[in-house]
Amino acid sequence: MTDNRPVGVFDSGIGGLTVLREIWKTVPEESTIYFGDNSRSPYGTKSRSTIIRYSLQNMKFLESKDVKMIVVACNTASAYAYEELKARSGVPVVEVVTPGADVACRATKNGRIGIIATKGTISTGVYKKAVEDRAKELGMENIEIFQQACPLFVSLAEEGWWDKEVTRLTAEEYLKPLKEAGVDTLVMACTHYPLLSKVIQEVMGDNVVLVNTGEATAKVVKELLDKEGTASEGNSSPVREFYTSDEPELFEQVATPFLGEGLPSGTKHFTTDRYEVTI
Repeated sequence: MTDNRPVGVFDSGIGGLTVLREIWKTVPEESTIYFGDNSRSPYGTKSRSTIIRYSLQNMKFLESKDVKMIVVACNTASAYAYEELKARSGVPVVEVVTPGADVACRATKNGRIGIIATKGTISTGVYKKAVEDRAKELGMENIEIFQQACPLFVSLAEEGWWDKEVTRLTAEEYLKPLKEAGVDTLVMACTHYPLLSKVIQEVMGDNVVLVNTGEATAKVVKELLDKEGTASEGNSSPVREFYTSDEPELFEQVATPFLGEGLPSGTKHFTTDRYEVTI
């Protein structure tokens, strides 16, 4: 049994493209539709009800494109809207929080897990809870979690300053408490951060495992496609579509570094606020 319908992916902007890139690597035969809600970004500064409403509108748009799965490639939307999306969607929904928590728990040797994210994500405590819950499920004891907000990492990633001195100095300042805490596993709980992984790894040291939540999420996507029997086996010409609620040309210019390959082209404008949703 195969299903050649596309996998739908949405994010508040462009950070989710790092998740999309990992999906392409993991299931290259799958067609994808990406929606970046750039005109309403960032979600992290919005209220819980607003984030849920935006996410439901994005879901409706992707469902209108006949997707077979929806990937919430946004940490904020995953934290606040996943349960609502899961309850209302007619297709499976995958978020980016729990896959990373699972990988972190399985990777740690000393039980000291670090989490780096934006201030908004850290303030929700969603990753900390996800790691605690997963550790409990795995019967792990004495888990210690250390969180650190790294807000400037987003700007550095979008600027393309992935391996510059200013990035290294910023990383050293942010990551110092985590190094002193002796973490052996570090969750990059923001979709922008994998672009800075080279510097982050060098600062933390080779003995620290970096968890790329996009990579972990892509593995969950593959497992779910296999389980549901909906993989696009034999599809040698996958279609990759892009939509943004902002200016398509601007989206493509900023998005290019995040994808690294398969650069977006033919991006279309679409605003999902036309969808009426009740919360």
